[in-house]
Amino acid sequence: MRNNSEVTNLSIKETQIAIKSLKDFFERDLANTLNLTRVSAPLFVRPETGLNDNLSGVEKAVSFSLRKYGIDVEIVQSLAKWKRFALKNYGFDPYEGLYADMNAIRPDEELDAIHSIYVDQWDWEKIIRKEDRTDAYLHFIVSEIYSVFQRTETYINSVYPYVLSKKLPSSIYFMTAQALEDRYPDLTPKERENAICREKKAVFLQGIGKDLNSGAPHDGRSPDYDDWDLNGDILFYNPVTDSALELSSMGIRVDEESLLRQLKAADAEDRLEMDYHKALVDGALPYTVGGGIGQSRICMFFLEKRSIAEVQASVWPDSYLMEARLRGEEVL
Repeated sequence: MRNNSEVTNLSIKETQIAIKSLKDFFERDLANTLNLTRVSAPLFVRPETGLNDNLSGVEKAVSFSLRKYGIDVEIVQSLAKWKRFALKNYGFDPYEGLYADMNAIRPDEELDAIHSIYVDQWDWEKIIRKEDRTDAYLHFIVSEIYSVFQRTETYINSVYPYVLSKKLPSSIYFMTAQALEDRYPDLTPKERENAICREKKAVFLQGIGKDLNSGAPHDGRSPDYDDWDLNGDILFYNPVTDSALELSSMGIRVDEESLLRQLKAADAEDRLEMDYHKALVDGALPYTVGGGIGQSRICMFFLEKRSIAEVQASVWPDSYLMEARLRGEEVL
């Protein structure tokens, strides 16, 4: 693990400039690589539509009422479901996609070095064909995204050559959550991620949400957007914190069969009454692959910061702020 003297010495002002440069480069390259068009996205949706992201199923979305009109709305937790409707309604064709600069509030997050109640990510989605719903196509898309990370690292390191270091390997390592559990049966899921990332540096961990042989999933995942067999997390080894850092949650989305199977497994079949789920079962939505890529986490990783609070303005408990100052962090 690096000590404080090895952490990037960019000032707060320099950090703000670097964040803008980093985000601009990554966004352009991601759009070009995956053939994505930027679109405007909602900050809030009506809960009865089923469009909001339920995440692991226990997080409660921030809600409020339009009192003059008697309309209840929820602030989005991600755009995983909204994007499939948008791809259809906007007339996108196979292998075309969209992305949005998504902002959300997740009040149930446990705040720490990588979690904030404010979420900023690039939410992207791309139309595929049913025959593309395979491991091979998923791995192809992951490799394309990884190439964007590599070019971004080359770019930002060239801007700050005496401050930043090369951290990414030549390729990303693919592994299933079950294989990882088999390899480290006595470790917790997060400890397993740390162990494999220390070894491989960049990992795509596949199969998040379904129960493993131990009887529990590697991590929670909502049953109605990702196919639990064809999804995963992009994890990098962060040398500043000596731990794994999740940069993206993504995957090939559920089709009619996997939606019904996963809703039953999650005891969430009541969602089939919602508009989104009805449209999926009726085959009215395109087959897609998509995900979210954390903007603040990308900045934290490439700018070699210890905490997301150094690259994102948010609200933090006083105890966290005190600890951050003792560690020499400059919280925004």
